[in-house]
Amino acid sequence: MMWENTIASPAMIAGRGLHDGAPVRMTLKPADPGTGIVFVRRDLGGDNRIAVRAEAVGATNLGTVLENADGASVSTVEHLMAALSGLSIDNIVIELDNPEVPSVDGSSAPFVSLLQRAGLRRQGTPRRYIEVRKEIAVEQDGKRAVLSPCDRFVVEVEIEFDTDAIGRQRVVFDSGKHQFADMLASARTFGFLHEVEALHAAGRAQGASLENSVVIDGDRIVNEDGLRYADEFVRHKALDAIGDLYLAGAPILGRFSGFKTGHGMNNKVLRALLADKTAWRWRELAAENATARDKAV
Repeated sequence: MMWENTIASPAMIAGRGLHDGAPVRMTLKPADPGTGIVFVRRDLGGDNRIAVRAEAVGATNLGTVLENADGASVSTVEHLMAALSGLSIDNIVIELDNPEVPSVDGSSAPFVSLLQRAGLRRQGTPRRYIEVRKEIAVEQDGKRAVLSPCDRFVVEVEIEFDTDAIGRQRVVFDSGKHQFADMLASARTFGFLHEVEALHAAGRAQGASLENSVVIDGDRIVNEDGLRYADEFVRHKALDAIGDLYLAGAPILGRFSGFKTGHGMNNKVLRALLADKTAWRWRELAAENATARDKAV
């Protein structure tokens, strides 16, 4: 995609938050070129707009939270952000009447379907990419996240868990070869049964269930229907990374490599990239193609 895109018509979806368990209605609306992705908390007064950008990320524990300077926030945005990235949607206004994006089935697939039904509309503004020009890496507690140069967007993720239900898994999503909707969108979030009591005591996972999560008990998958993919766990981690990286405020031309990473590490490597002005540049592929055609004439 070389041009900015929005949706052709408004769309609405309702559900409950994965962590707060509260009912929420979310409305997606078309937006003008240059608007970017903006969340609006309709249940709040004052400054209730939260623009998507890497530095707006607050908490990253079990989900990504965005907040503005006045404290308005929206949480668990990563699955929706992954769908927007996968469908190359640049400009959209997302209105909510509660602080958490609906979990639906714990994947990006419901959002992809919703956006596809709304339709996509190409806009007359060239799409600006963040092109990675040198390797940026962050490491912490045996985890590693790297952004490196590449002529397209590639996400490589490897995970390792001490359970036979997961073990060690690796996946590579190449935007030049794969469709997000086909390869990753349906992969669901997952958690461990032995952690449920502690999460509930901390006020988390209040809306989690077998309807929106894959649950692991020891070496066993609790969900009666099993997995959607044999490697659904690592596919979901790749989905999360795509959503977290789209918080840059523009699509990335580069390769992300993550080992045992989560939302915190995804945001750390993204912030490290953007903080180093020698590590990236703006790039407009549409303008380059127009120049190349003019030279050929």
